[in-house]
Amino acid sequence: MDAQHFLGLERCDERTWRLTVTDRLITPGQFLFGGCGLAAGLVALEGASGRPTVWATAHYLSYAPRGAELVVTTDLAVTGGHVTQARAVATVDSREILTVNAALGTGTLNAPGPWMTMPDVPDPEQCPPRRMPQGLGASIFEHVESRVALGRTFDDLDGTPSSPHSAIWARVPGHFDPSAATLAIFGDYVSGGVSQPLGRRTMGRSLDNTIRVVTLEPTEWVLCDIHMYALAGGFAQGTAFLWSRGGTLLATASQSIAARLWDQPGPPTGVAAGVD
Repeated sequence: MDAQHFLGLERCDERTWRLTVTDRLITPGQFLFGGCGLAAGLVALEGASGRPTVWATAHYLSYAPRGAELVVTTDLAVTGGHVTQARAVATVDSREILTVNAALGTGTLNAPGPWMTMPDVPDPEQCPPRRMPQGLGASIFEHVESRVALGRTFDDLDGTPSSPHSAIWARVPGHFDPSAATLAIFGDYVSGGVSQPLGRRTMGRSLDNTIRVVTLEPTEWVLCDIHMYALAGGFAQGTAFLWSRGGTLLATASQSIAARLWDQPGPPTGVAAGVD
């Protein structure tokens, strides 16, 4: 299953794509998962440009509820010899939901390996499942398998502050060839990292998602190595380094998150990103 199939994204013409916001594309708040919105934009932009993603960022403006039809329109603003600068706008009933700006292309200069190393964590088979609290209803978390490699599970959050560094193994079962779009979905797990240093359950609304692709290689599991930097005035910032199981740096992802405590029972309302 590739990202386009997972998203249910269909091409309408050279510039336009569409998808229906189904259960597997939503947050527990019953809205489009932010990473899926960015992923849809990347599938469309790569299809329109014929080039791979180097960098892309999504700016979230509104919610796309479950059952909505999302229309993605691409614009190749500048096409150069090696890089295409482009944007994609996603709308529901002509209401703008998110905008993706991206650079797509290839170059020739390389350095031997990344200038950092993957953290030493247990294999995914030895890690506990990352389970969402009961009663949240259908969401993307039922279709993307994830395991806690570093940090605490939901049940272990007891109000005690701890490290802002956590890590999650994630996979779409049967998907071995990650794309920029797939990594954009995994990158949205940054928002769930807010709970780790606080030691308390939080909800978050992504203001933006950014993905920077390093290299792509076949891997069933991707390690989301999450580092939260700060939480001030209700807004958190964090980055994830996305690693293949073999230790190859696939991409980096970063977010700004409108965060608040989630102490009420039942699913959160209006959540556009992950929960932990």
